[in-house]
Amino acid sequence: MKILKIYNENPNDRHIDEAVEVLRDGGIIIYPTDTLYALGCDALNNGAIERICKLKGIKSDKTNLSIICKDISQVAEYARFNNDDFKLMRNNLPGAFTFIFPALSKLPKAFKGRKTVGVRVPDNNIARLLVERLGNPILSSSVKCEDEDYGCEPELIAQCYGNDVELILDAGRSGSEPSTVVDCTGDEREIVRQGKGELS
Repeated sequence: MKILKIYNENPNDRHIDEAVEVLRDGGIIIYPTDTLYALGCDALNNGAIERICKLKGIKSDKTNLSIICKDISQVAEYARFNNDDFKLMRNNLPGAFTFIFPALSKLPKAFKGRKTVGVRVPDNNIARLLVERLGNPILSSSVKCEDEDYGCEPELIAQCYGNDVELILDAGRSGSEPSTVVDCTGDEREIVRQGKGELS
């Protein structure tokens, strides 16, 4: 496992490219978002997705999986939403939200049991640059450590996950609040988890 120091305001190009190479090779990285640090892999690589699910102790067909997109137009390639949903995203993204939509068939079989996908466009340059350079979304799952402080500090996260990931992008201490999750699959939108984002 390798740790690379990186800064959100001016991310190092070579570090971004190195992380993207790991993703292309089916590897797992830990990277910063605008909320918590997250485990990430190529969202179109089924084997890599299953690796993350195994690491987290979850079943892909019974868990809501989320992807990071670079912008709303990329969201439209992987999720189905209407005009009202588009306006909601336009008003709130980039930001600390996960919107749950019906998944489109472009996503790999790990998503098929769920029929839905959580989508994020974080207010974080590093996360969006990774997606842009990769050319498709990153599957994203927040790091889970027994001690909350471990989940905020990259050096401590490395102690939790050092043997299980190829690369950690260290952008310093993160916040401790997850994203706000909004379910847009029913007739009424429902906030299923209130986190950092305040919906407008």
